[in-house]
Amino acid sequence: MPARPTTIDVAGFTFDALVAGPDDGEVVLLLHGFPQSAAMWHSQLEALAGAGYRAVAFDQRGYSPAARPAAVDQYRIGHLVADALAVGGPEPFHVVGHDWGAVVGWHLAARYPERIRTLAALSVPHPLAFATALASPASDQRSQSSYIGFFRMGDVAEEVLLGGGLEVMLAASGYPGDIDERVAAMSEPGALTGALNWYRAIDFDLVRGVHGITVPTLYVWSTGDVALAREGAEATARHVDGPYRFEVLQGVSHWIPEEVPEELNRLLLEHLSAQ
Repeated sequence: MPARPTTIDVAGFTFDALVAGPDDGEVVLLLHGFPQSAAMWHSQLEALAGAGYRAVAFDQRGYSPAARPAAVDQYRIGHLVADALAVGGPEPFHVVGHDWGAVVGWHLAARYPERIRTLAALSVPHPLAFATALASPASDQRSQSSYIGFFRMGDVAEEVLLGGGLEVMLAASGYPGDIDERVAAMSEPGALTGALNWYRAIDFDLVRGVHGITVPTLYVWSTGDVALAREGAEATARHVDGPYRFEVLQGVSHWIPEEVPEELNRLLLEHLSAQ
């Protein structure tokens, strides 16, 4: 069942989105990360729709051209979570998030458990587990996260990334998709700045109020991820009080949904059907 493009209006913004599945199906909200878009979920949209779910993926704040505020503080986690809640709709829904989308997912599950049926987080561990790994001298997480400081540098990051750096970064990380397409999308006016503003808006709210996840949670981490260390992945269980499943994909890169779509689809459908 192919996804169809649509737009969703939220609080003065218009988000580009892809929707698949029956109107009366349980909503599964799919949240992308950097530097991607809703299109990364092509395989998952079809699989979820085929199983009777209403799958919704949207280009998040900064990625949709009509949802690209200029101020950095408009990209703080509270705004990103509010966008997802509004797009997900008034009834409880499932959340699947990759990379930054996983961060938003962790916050949705922690802050609004009454709105979230289940959470599936891909790649990025629980925020407190990530912080623990980042602070640990025994972990490689600090060196693996060194790019974040660069991303937070205004103008400099845009110049380097659009001057070939983004292409190099994607290739080095094992990106299995069309690199030229991603570079072209991020080269549109304001697109890369909007995406980088997620990093520039990082503050302590990322680790506030997120302990003790109670919704049924699936966390998928891959051993070939150049950005996320094992320590944070393994520590995530300490912060989930509800039903929890941890899956490790051997030899798979950071880009789980595109690299191993069939395996991920199987895990997601098992996770959703078990609740």
